[in-house]
Amino acid sequence: MELITVPLFTGIIGYITNWTGVLMLFKPLTFYGFKVPGLKTLFPLLPKKIQVLPLIRSDGKIGWQGIVPSRADKMASLAVDKGLSKLGGVSDFYRTMDPDQIAAHFTTVAEAEIRGVVEKIIERENPTLWRNLPSPIKEAIHARIKQQLPEIVEALKVEIGENIDELIDVKLMVIKHFSQNPQLLNDLFMIMGRKELTFMQNFGFYFGVPMGFVLVFFLEYVHREWYVLPVGGIIIGWVVNYIGISMIFEPVFPKWFCPWRQGLLLKRQPEITVLYAEMVAEKVMTLENIGDELLHGPSGDRTMALLEHTLKPAADKAVGPARLMVKVAMGSKEYDRLKDSMSTEVTAFAPMIYEDAEFGREQSSKIKEFIAKQMALMGPDDFVQLLRSAIKQDEWLLFVHGGVLGAFAGFLHLAIFGV
Repeated sequence: MELITVPLFTGIIGYITNWTGVLMLFKPLTFYGFKVPGLKTLFPLLPKKIQVLPLIRSDGKIGWQGIVPSRADKMASLAVDKGLSKLGGVSDFYRTMDPDQIAAHFTTVAEAEIRGVVEKIIERENPTLWRNLPSPIKEAIHARIKQQLPEIVEALKVEIGENIDELIDVKLMVIKHFSQNPQLLNDLFMIMGRKELTFMQNFGFYFGVPMGFVLVFFLEYVHREWYVLPVGGIIIGWVVNYIGISMIFEPVFPKWFCPWRQGLLLKRQPEITVLYAEMVAEKVMTLENIGDELLHGPSGDRTMALLEHTLKPAADKAVGPARLMVKVAMGSKEYDRLKDSMSTEVTAFAPMIYEDAEFGREQSSKIKEFIAKQMALMGPDDFVQLLRSAIKQDEWLLFVHGGVLGAFAGFLHLAIFGV
């Protein structure tokens, strides 16, 4: 009777192994654990391979964090190296979003705001001058600046387009975005591989049951000792995870001798391409994220310098015929400060462009089409690297986890039914 229960045990533990293995990939988002006395002192002495595990932390805590969120920075880096970098540089994404349309939108936004900005600047720098300027001259300044806007924006578009590869580091941008939003990385994996992850869970049962019968045969006809069940459980738990993951990703190219012909994920490459393109376009390579990186990223100061360099002569030109009178009234130093203020204030329009939700959605649809088109050209080898490279280094943790649960099942069976 006790032998009949072995396949049931191995099937159930196989399912639980893979089910919890999938959970280990994604949950929890943040580290949960407790302090262990002396671990903080011991931590620097541990091998590097142990230090990087999501099991322990340098502050002396032991616990767990999902493999994917714990490796957010590394996985984001790999996603760029294996995926986005093959799709194109940031200049390609920028051109796809149609800089001419962005410039036209910028002009529309600026036209609605520029009058108030000009009055605020001049009143701040020289309130007496603005109050004393005749109304026709004030209106002439406003009209001149509004007239010059398209030319100013065109100059900005050209400058940004020519320098965008130097102004934005896509790798750092993606790493920062995923590190700040670990759930997004989880969603990326779940959206693309949900069917395969469900298969992996069920495969644990499908594989565990027949392996249980093999174990029964071994116990009955080869060797009947207490340690056979725990050792068999370790082997089955390890192998069930190994084969499950292998079936998802391998073989890369169809093989006639392989029962499933090709990695299950690769069979869905066209479908996953659409899902990946949609996710990246709507959540990562968005107009808002690119704009935020331009203005506030590592090269944000350089972007501001470029904008001011472009806008200063434009601001001077915009004042037009009134320039001499304004300069005489204010003095050269105050006039130069006025130009600086104007160029700085005009750059404040940029976030209005990048944070416009409806306009951003229009650009995302173009990015989605671009990514899907580029990914369709990817060979299966590049495609599988895009998805697997992010978790490959930590796959062994899932195998060990399977082995531990398998051993536990073996000991549990012994405790209940004996040898």
